[in-house]
Amino acid sequence: MNRNDDLPSLIVEKEAIFITTTQQSLVALAQHGDEQAFYQLIEQEQHKLYRMAYVYVQNENDAVEVFQQTIIRAFEGLAQLKEPHYFTTWLTRIMINCCKTYIAKKKKVQLVEPQTLEDLKSTSPTYIEEELDLWQALCQLEEKYKTVLLLRFYQDYSVKDIAAILQCPEGTVKTHIRRGLQALRQQLKGAYLDEWVQSVERSH
Repeated sequence: MNRNDDLPSLIVEKEAIFITTTQQSLVALAQHGDEQAFYQLIEQEQHKLYRMAYVYVQNENDAVEVFQQTIIRAFEGLAQLKEPHYFTTWLTRIMINCCKTYIAKKKKVQLVEPQTLEDLKSTSPTYIEEELDLWQALCQLEEKYKTVLLLRFYQDYSVKDIAAILQCPEGTVKTHIRRGLQALRQQLKGAYLDEWVQSVERSH
């Protein structure tokens, strides 16, 4: 991957995910060789990063490996990040690219039960079966649709945030979300899928 791909584009700068002043200070310290500051930044993001990797590769050991690759790449490329307040956008983009690269090399995806992806409010057999069906259908989508749906509905990013991470217009993100959901509806019972979507939308 070209390291320039990790850097925020001028097109989406106004839509990037901003970090706190304290985090910006840590980024600045890390860029000057302070390893402790870097690991403090990663500690704050590690749960979200690992969960993202797990959703993509669907295997605990693989997720750990991708997470480690992301940390290494971020550490090596941190000096190239010109604007500290884009750190989260930049780091998430690196994670997605590492996941895609890893999957392409591995070419083997092992399905994981949805309970390991998030805390479920219900553990009834019917609910678990529906979640598993949803996950299976999601894994079969085209990469561009799967990516936006994972970011939107499993990571709770807004359309604006997703556009910043993927460096594309918000309209493109909305189109991919809509088409991805249409593809899922062709495979699933629409009622359950709509409940899933509405539950996420209500949380924002």
